Amino acid sequence: MAEHQEPFADVVPEEDGFSIPDLKWRELLFVGALRRDGDAFVRDPSRPLPPFRRADLFPEGVRLRAERSGERVVLHPLAGGGRGRPDL
Repeated sequence: MAEHQEPFADVVPEEDGFSIPDLKWRELLFVGALRRDGDAFVRDPSRPLPPFRRADLFPEGVRLRAERSGERVVLHPLAGGGRGRPDL
C-alpha cells in the first residue's frame, strides 16, 4: 500500500520569494527535484517533487537564487532568467 504524504506546509512568504527549512532544501537537492543551472537552481521535471501545500512554488523553467538565512533557505525567483548568485 502506498504511503500517503501530507503536503509540506512550512513555507514562509518573503518580500520577493519564500523560505523553507534547510532540511527540506537539502531533501529537494538530494532527490534531484532541483538542480543547479549556472548560478541558480531550476526544477527538474523528470524527478519527483514532494507535495507542497502551495503547488506553484517550483514551476518548470523558473530560475531561483538561494541564500541561507539561519536554519532556513530563502528562494528568490529570477526575473527574465537572470543570473543570480547561489549562496549554497
